[in-house]
Amino acid sequence: MTELMTFPSDFLWGAATAAYQIEGAWNADGKGESIWDRFSHTPGKIDNGDTGDVACDHYHRYAEDIALMRQLGLKAYRFSISWPRVIPARQGAVNPAGLDFYDRLVDGLLAADIQPFVTLYHWDLPQALQDGGGWGNRDVCGYFADYAATVVRRLGDRVRYWVTLNEPAVSAFAGHRDGGHPPGLRDEKLALQAAHHLLVAHGLAVQAIRATQSEPHAEVGIVLDMWPVEPATDSPQDRAMAEQSWQKGAGWFLSPLLRAHYPPEALRACSPNAPVVQPGDLALIAQWLDFLGVNFYSRNLVRNAETISPVPGSEYTDMGWEVHAPAFQRLLARLKRKYPIPPLYITENGAAFAEAVSPDGSVHDARRLVYLRDHLIQARLAMDDGVDLRGYFVWSLLDNFEWTCGYSKRFGLIHVDYATQRRIVKDSAKWYAQVIARNRVDQPTME
Repeated sequence: MTELMTFPSDFLWGAATAAYQIEGAWNADGKGESIWDRFSHTPGKIDNGDTGDVACDHYHRYAEDIALMRQLGLKAYRFSISWPRVIPARQGAVNPAGLDFYDRLVDGLLAADIQPFVTLYHWDLPQALQDGGGWGNRDVCGYFADYAATVVRRLGDRVRYWVTLNEPAVSAFAGHRDGGHPPGLRDEKLALQAAHHLLVAHGLAVQAIRATQSEPHAEVGIVLDMWPVEPATDSPQDRAMAEQSWQKGAGWFLSPLLRAHYPPEALRACSPNAPVVQPGDLALIAQWLDFLGVNFYSRNLVRNAETISPVPGSEYTDMGWEVHAPAFQRLLARLKRKYPIPPLYITENGAAFAEAVSPDGSVHDARRLVYLRDHLIQARLAMDDGVDLRGYFVWSLLDNFEWTCGYSKRFGLIHVDYATQRRIVKDSAKWYAQVIARNRVDQPTME
């Protein structure tokens, strides 16, 4: 038998995407080059030599994709604006065709009764700004605020939900310390400075959005990726290692955003590579947030100062990430317990699994369905414990360009045949549509 877990009537059910991963049209209608255009065009950077040049061709097929969202009953759609599509050059003029596209997209969503949930930066910095130092150059913070104001002036009469940055940790550390994302650098000090500049840019953008926004109920937030670090045992060593890893990861962003300071132990540990912080920076970063977006996929488990991988007995996704839904509830509980958090949205949650179109023309993705179900159950349990969770976005709406993995990993609710651009609604999407329609999820229980 099953127990039905009902969600609040105003819970925001959605799905998420990012501009570079789905739009294609990489140089169409005046769009400038982004750092991901440059990176994916560099041989050896992306699996199979894939690029986002065409991706899901959403730039031309957005109306078809909105129709699919409406078919699923989505209440909201989280997407990102391509900065170089709007402002192609370093200090150049606005590209009208770029803004026109997002105008059409927002109007189409609203006509389908779907709330636009707009992310201003999902990693695709204009290459023209990277040529001037990118996020290592503090000037980019001001450019970002100007870009935010430009977009909000155009769309702010219709868009209620605004996200400044998506996962600044990835922009800073995958791009500047680990070299796996653009700009492909390996410099710890530069990475920490870039992380600080991203947070300063966030603060300036929050001010710009609130000064420009005309929608009377506008909400502004930021999205962080959170990989809870859990001790494998209750030993003091394992608990200390887990806490240290957390503070150097999610805590590095949560503390300045919510407490106006960096975690002291993490700051001492990174000396002499600590970022230059100018007077007033931390107050600027710690602007009041209307919401915090949480991206959750998996956890890390540590024992004896090492990460355990694989965890015996655990299931893994195609990305090599452990499936462990209970860590999701524990993460949300920790946020409530340890931080002065605003209301939360789960802005990304999902899984990549190998799949194929069946002879019957369907995509039977049972493992994704179970993954989503189990995580929604944990989200509801967290709400029962007092977590103020307002909405949930599946990653992702469509199979898409999965960064350095190219097109080899599929996260979508909707299957995309990249050769033909044919869309197929997967079983997980049909199930999710039922969850939305009923506003509840079934929790398996013992007989």
